[in-house]
Amino acid sequence: MLGQELVRTFSMTRRRSDELWRGEAGGEITYQVIAWDREEIDATDSVVLREKILEIQPNLILNAIAYNAVDLCETSDEEWTKAKQLNIDLPRNLAMIARELDATLIHYSTDYVFGGEENREKPYTEMDILAPVQRYGQTKFVGEQASLTVGGKVYVVRLSKLFGRAASSVGGKKSFFGMMLEFGKTNSEVLVVDGERSCFTYAPDLAEASKALIEDGAEYGIYHLTNEGVATWYEGVQELYRLAGIGTKIVPVSSDHFPRPARRPNFSALANTKRPKLRSYTEALKDFLQENK
Repeated sequence: MLGQELVRTFSMTRRRSDELWRGEAGGEITYQVIAWDREEIDATDSVVLREKILEIQPNLILNAIAYNAVDLCETSDEEWTKAKQLNIDLPRNLAMIARELDATLIHYSTDYVFGGEENREKPYTEMDILAPVQRYGQTKFVGEQASLTVGGKVYVVRLSKLFGRAASSVGGKKSFFGMMLEFGKTNSEVLVVDGERSCFTYAPDLAEASKALIEDGAEYGIYHLTNEGVATWYEGVQELYRLAGIGTKIVPVSSDHFPRPARRPNFSALANTKRPKLRSYTEALKDFLQENK
């Protein structure tokens, strides 16, 4: 979902793969994008990964790969091993390759690196102490540190509750809002968790904000890039159905109504204290609905 928006946002014109320069027309920065899907590269094979990246000599590496099967990771040691490969080993390897090339790396992380404070009500800043409450969050936490400690030109961008166009690749999933649209059109009533307060992130907005990090020459480090507005899942669906004109009844339920192996944070909203604010998620939902007509 994020990967395809990064490709779309960075693909303006095509030139040599080793160039990133200021063109004459309007002073724009132009990129050539080379994107690999899962069938084109085994990202867990560090030798193949290094060879393929060194072959094209990029100036910028965007890592939109992540293991995010939160509950499977919690219950299966085999899945936990996969999570560690993709969420820890991969960002470390990419950071090492980026440093070797003197390239910039953007690695994406999650609000689930937080959540240990039960009664938290203030959004987490980029400098707050991390306290993941499940295996998945732990792998993302360690992955952040793994990429940053390598040194070099590394951005860690945290997001939460991503939504946007369904991924076009095989196995691509719809976002929460995409599924809720379908449920609202085919059911007279939907049950939605009225909890887990966080911020929604619209994939196209995140891609644009990522591009701005590069073009503004922002200092390397950790950033929170989510759309503005703290909400529960229930509050998000209320706004979605209001904007879409869907009259389906929305029933708020507690997190306990849908028992899941992995604990979710009660509150994991992210505060963007270092970059221009992204628009509210309610405004982004209008564009999302236009694209899903």
